[in-house]
Parts: sequence; structure tokens; C-alpha cells
Amino acid sequence: MTRFDRRTFLNRAGGVAAGTFLYSQAAWAGATPVDTIYTNGRIWTGEGRDVFTDAIGLVGSRVVALGHEATRSLAGKATRVIDLGGAFVTPGFTDCHVHFTMGSATIGQPSLRQANSREAFVRAVAEAARTMPAGQWLQGGNWDNDSWGGELPNRDWIDAVTPQTPVAVVRYDLHMVVVNSLGLKMLGLGDDTPEVPGGVIVRDAKGRLTGVFKDAAKDMVLGRIPEPTAAQRDATNRRGIALALSKGVTQVHETGIDWNTFESARRMRASGELPFRFYAMIPLKDWKKLAEIVKAEGRGDEFVRWGGCKVVFDGSLGSRTALFYEPYLDDPKTRGITVTDPEEMRGLMREADAAGFQIATHSIGDRANDMVLDMWEEVARINGPRDRRGRIEHAQHLNPASIGRFAEQGVIASVQPFHAVDDGRWAVRRIGPERLKTTYAFESLIKSGAHVSFGSDWPVAPIDPLTGLKAAVLRETLDGANPKGWYPEQRVEIHDAMLCYTRGAAFAGRSEADTGTLAPGRLADFVVWDRDLTAIDPETIDKAQVVSTHLGGTKVYG
Repeated sequence: MTRFDRRTFLNRAGGVAAGTFLYSQAAWAGATPVDTIYTNGRIWTGEGRDVFTDAIGLVGSRVVALGHEATRSLAGKATRVIDLGGAFVTPGFTDCHVHFTMGSATIGQPSLRQANSREAFVRAVAEAARTMPAGQWLQGGNWDNDSWGGELPNRDWIDAVTPQTPVAVVRYDLHMVVVNSLGLKMLGLGDDTPEVPGGVIVRDAKGRLTGVFKDAAKDMVLGRIPEPTAAQRDATNRRGIALALSKGVTQVHETGIDWNTFESARRMRASGELPFRFYAMIPLKDWKKLAEIVKAEGRGDEFVRWGGCKVVFDGSLGSRTALFYEPYLDDPKTRGITVTDPEEMRGLMREADAAGFQIATHSIGDRANDMVLDMWEEVARINGPRDRRGRIEHAQHLNPASIGRFAEQGVIASVQPFHAVDDGRWAVRRIGPERLKTTYAFESLIKSGAHVSFGSDWPVAPIDPLTGLKAAVLRETLDGANPKGWYPEQRVEIHDAMLCYTRGAAFAGRSEADTGTLAPGRLADFVVWDRDLTAIDPETIDKAQVVSTHLGGTKVYG
């Protein structure tokens, strides 16, 4: 793929609006009266940075016309006309990176995110354990050891307050879990537990388990906890859907570390009641199983689609397992790890790509990102040119010279703005100020012409695009220490940020023919807001409220 400039990326649809827009409207509308007209609104179409209209006309679940005159000319006797009263409207937002089943399971579970000391951590665990029946697992989590100076929690902290409650609470970045002694016993884990490739088991000076497990070792632990039933999981995910719709999210990309969301989404779709859209990825190592499903059933429909695979290459900054060229400043003994063996990953990527699947690769550290970009270059050379839309999830720490490679190689940067204002509180302790200059380099990536899409990484961050928009536009860290922006040169203009949640997200998920914009032929997924996100003080973006959310023209929230 050749490099294209920022204006082409951000305003490509402006040419469509100016050149073939009337043809598109005519082709879709024909002589059929529209079913519904939403009029008298300030409707941002997502077709470009500043492309607005005042009315949309629908036939069935799709948009067929834009603008007051065009829609009124297609009105019939049975046409419903809904006055928006000047309200601001956007396309439905897509969250391009979630762990949906995991996030949905946190609804109602204890959150340890506010614990800013050892005492507060222990107190929160104790309070949660007191409300639970003996023997029931306490999970949830979201603890952040950097909130109390960096010391990792361990089982000795919480054993006394959880004598009958097995505990496995995950750090907010999803790369570490701490388990109490009862939990270790129930899972059959002891001091003789062998190391796990691609993971770290933390032990004390005597070789005793502390209860902390990182990356692949964390996955091993969580994989031993009894699974909920399919019905329980679907009910949990329906709560997640309700939450997402209330935030203006109409579609998610499940960056699958397992099959749970894939299977649940398909079951909910088969039930006939799914007011939501899923692009459900599965683990890359299972691509052959996915190939059999595609052969037998195709790739889904407009509600649940598949055809993407996800692989985790390195760890996280918070766990000091993201892979860097240089050592961590606060732990010079390590430069991070690879969760997946590089040679194994190369082979899996070549095979799955040759089979026509889209691949998303988790990559955090600067060395990890360079290695993955090299892998993509190799895959393209061996398998030949095609519209593969390879993705790097997070693309967090980049060498300056590597930023341009995304556009040059056609690799999508799937990033999460909220992480910047969260990690920005403490990241300097890990790698120092110089390496942080191209950390969360959103504006540099957009300027380079790269395809950029935004997401949350829920439950690591809220499934709320307003928090992501505010983080991208202002880059004010959560501790209030950077009121003018943390590395402010990477701040993103509001229209650009919205494009990354709409049209850019649709491109990243191969759904641009159906979603991402409000244009003739697209599905009528849109959100009505209580204020104009493009005109308000950016400090108040996260105070906006969803008035209603619509999927295929049907109100599903509000």
C-alpha cells in the first residue's frame, strides 16, 4: 500500500460528497418513499472532518438520503417525521478493542481501582469477601500497584481477611493476577509449580509463591477457575451490551484471547434478539478451527461477524513485560518478554494470512513493535499483495523511525487513548522521558497517513468513547499533573478523534460498506447527544449524555 497524506485520510469522503453524492442518493433512494425522516438536527455524518447535514431519510435499516430537501422529496403518506429539535447526531461509535465477556463480568464485581494504599487494597478485598458465600470466587480487580508506590500485592496481604473466599483479582492492565492462599490450594498451585513459557511466576527470596502471576502464567491461573454456564455468560454479556449502548457504542471488536465472546455472540444472534454488533476475533493459534467454521457458515452477518484472529506478542508496561530495546529504569534486570515465541508467531501469521484472515497483533514495547512490523513485511512479501488490513493493537511505544512504517506497510494502528492519560501518571519511572516522546503517538500516526482506530481495551478502561475522546484531545493525565497535556504535541483534534471511532473503526473492522458513516447505503446506526461534541469546551466532553442510541434505525437505548 502506498503512503497517502493526512488530508486524503481525513477528507476522502469529502470528494464523495462533492462528486458522487447525488448519484449515491439517487441510486439508493429510487422512487421508494422513505419510512422515516429524522430532521432538524446537526448531524455529523463521519464522511469527513467537517461533513454535516440536517436530515437523514431511512428505508428499513439503512440510510437512503441526506438533507432536508432530499429527504422531504422522498416522503410518502406513511413516512414518519421525527424532529430532532436541533440535537447533535453522530454515527454509532465502534470500540475497536475490547475483552467483552471479561468486561461484562466486571459489572457488579468489586473494583480495586481506587485503592491507593496497601491498607485500602486489603480493606476493599475484605469488604467484597464479606458479601460473598463461602467458596465463591472473588474476581473483578482493576488494582494498580503504582497507586501506592509500586510494590506488588501478595497473598499474605489478604489471607487473613479471606479465609473462606478464593481470590483471583487482576491488575487493571489484565497482565497480572494476585491469588490468595485458599485460591492457590483450590487450583492445585504450590511452590513447586513449574514456570510457564511466556509468563512470570513471582516468588519470594525463599522460592515461595507470592500469589502474583504475569502474562501467560496469569492465563494459566484464570484458565483453572471453573467456567460459568453458557446461559450465565450470555446473561452477563447482555448487561455489557446495555452498558455499551448507553455510552453510544453500537459495535465492538472483540480482540479475542479466547472463544467466549465469539460463542456467546453467536448464541445471542441465534436467539433473534441482539441489539448490537460484534466483530468477534479468536486466538490466532486456532485459525484452522475458524477456517472450518467459515467454510461451513461463511463469515456471519451484519450483527455478528468473524474472520479475524488475535495474538499477544509481548506483555505490558505496568507489568514490566513489554519488550524494549533498553532495560526498564526501575528494574534494570529486564527488558520485557515475548508472550508468543517469535518463530511460532511468524508461522501462524503466514498461514492465517494465506487463508484470508485478518490478524491483530498485541504489541506494546518499541522492540516488540519493530519486530511485528518486520513480521508484517515478511508476510506481505511471501503471501503477495492483498487487502489484508493487518492490525497492531496498542502500538504503544514506537521508535520515531517506525511511525511512518504503518502507512507505508498498510498496517492499522488500533490504539486506546485513555491508556495515555492513565499510564502517563507513572510511565516515566519505567522508561524515562526520552522514550516517552513517541509513546501513544496518536497525532504523529494520523499525520503520517496511517489508518488509526480508537478503542478502550475494556475492562482495562471504561467502555465509554467520551473518555477516549477527551483523553485524545487533551492528554491530561488522571492525576492532574499535566493540565496542558502529557506530551501535548500528540494531542488530536476532536473531528479527527471522532473519525477514529467511526469511519476509521469501520475500516479497521472491514465493515465500511455498512457502518462508520451516515451515508446512503449505510446501516442507520446513530447516536443522539445532548450537546455538540465538536463545539463544546473539550474539558466537558465526558459530561455529555446520550439521549438515544439507534441500531439499523431502531431505538435501542433512550
